Amino acid sequence: MLKSYAKYQLGQIVRHKKHPFRGVVFDVDPEFSNTEEWYDSIPEDSRPAKDQPYYHLLAENDQSYYIAYVSEQNLVPDFSGEPVDHPDVSEFFGEPENGVYQLQAQLN
Repeated sequence: MLKSYAKYQLGQIVRHKKHPFRGVVFDVDPEFSNTEEWYDSIPEDSRPAKDQPYYHLLAENDQSYYIAYVSEQNLVPDFSGEPVDHPDVSEFFGEPENGVYQLQAQLN
């Protein structure tokens, strides 16, 4: 049985290594758990491995807010100290402390 440990925690602010967006972790899958169509839509030379944690993010970039699904290998902690302005953050979390939003609602 594969044992996976998530590097990032619920409420943590992270950013993508290659693409200009950041977000708050609101759920974690121990390994890839999206559709094959979604996975196949990623260019083959950039596809991340499936056997690692994948994170659901309340994400934002300069133009919009959205939900992102990102492999652990493509994330880094965000140390900017800036809050994430995604409109759904307040549905799940209280104020951030040291780069981590405090869980306010029960998630799975």
